[in-house]
Amino acid sequence: MKTGLVLEGGGMRGVYTSGVLDAMMDAGLRADYVIGVSAGANNGVSFVSGQRGRSIRINLNYIGDSRYLSVKNLVRERSLFGMKFVFEDIANRLDPFDYEAFLASPMEFVAGVTDVKTGRPVYFNKSYINHDSTVLRASSSIPLFSPAVRFLGGVYLDGGTTDPIPFEKAMEDGCEHFIAVLTRDRGYEKKPEPLRGAYRRMLASTPAMIDALDRRSEVYNAQRRRLFELEAAGVALVVAPSTPLALDRFEKDKGKLRAAYEEGVLDARRLMQGRRETLRDWGMLA
Repeated sequence: MKTGLVLEGGGMRGVYTSGVLDAMMDAGLRADYVIGVSAGANNGVSFVSGQRGRSIRINLNYIGDSRYLSVKNLVRERSLFGMKFVFEDIANRLDPFDYEAFLASPMEFVAGVTDVKTGRPVYFNKSYINHDSTVLRASSSIPLFSPAVRFLGGVYLDGGTTDPIPFEKAMEDGCEHFIAVLTRDRGYEKKPEPLRGAYRRMLASTPAMIDALDRRSEVYNAQRRRLFELEAAGVALVVAPSTPLALDRFEKDKGKLRAAYEEGVLDARRLMQGRRETLRDWGMLA
């Protein structure tokens, strides 16, 4: 039986996911396959490499550093998040990502991105993240707030734009059961994308990307409905905040970030305690 972890993005709301994954690592939870987009992909690679605590440590240690997240970065590299700082300085030197452990892990890993030219999702497996974080950078490049990323002849932006909760890809790749980690509460319903005039102007040369942003809320809400149907059918388990997280995509308050992380830890523990027999039957817990 092939099992998976499906990780939603959400910018700084991803600290909730890092809490969930750290609690799962503490419990020895196993998965055959991990897929994520945006912040979900960045949290997912640290889960696959077994680097417990790395994601929250980076966020808390560097959130006050203008090189990490600031308007100054818009001037330096046209991105609110300092992509060079995050994916080169931190990943290679300040808090190194363990590429060797990641590549040696038996877990499959997939990161989703959005093809700017087609407005469709594209997926890259772990072989494309061999001492190269370009795929993760592309998956995290939020339209309007980051420039598109060129990779192997393609041009890509945030994977959460077109496949925000990529469970269909997990099932297509053979997962019979999976745990989905959301960064929005169960009652959330996404509204149409704001700043429509701005992204229509900035992306005028890529109409398919504009169309993808126009349809983003519809796609997201439909995915959530289908996910909860799969949960009711016993195919999936869903971990989500019980109430809306008290932070936004670009949150910089360390107290709020720590609280969201701890909420993720507690929610994961509750799931593993309450559904232990199910997780044992799936082979995810001993």
